[in-house]
Amino acid sequence: MRTAHLIRHVKAVDELGNIIEVKMWRLLKPATDKPHGYKYSLVYIVHGERVIGYDNAEGKGDHRHYENRELPYSFINLRQLAQDFYHDVERFRRGDEL
Repeated sequence: MRTAHLIRHVKAVDELGNIIEVKMWRLLKPATDKPHGYKYSLVYIVHGERVIGYDNAEGKGDHRHYENRELPYSFINLRQLAQDFYHDVERFRRGDEL
């Protein structure tokens, strides 16, 4: 039984050889830990290690990863989610503190 519909999947390698992958699904039925009705996973991988990640894994709710830290994330909408993720990727690439 299908529980979600994939609405976006992008996987790319940047000019430095790092991987950016974005997956977003619309849930067919909102879940307690996903009241906004979306499931998502956005990652930036450098040398095989996730350095930035935004997701709402089962039972964990909306959160983000900065290297080894996990912090809550206030989901507004998919557009803002993507903007926040790409902004953090750019900050990381510039060497700014996250």
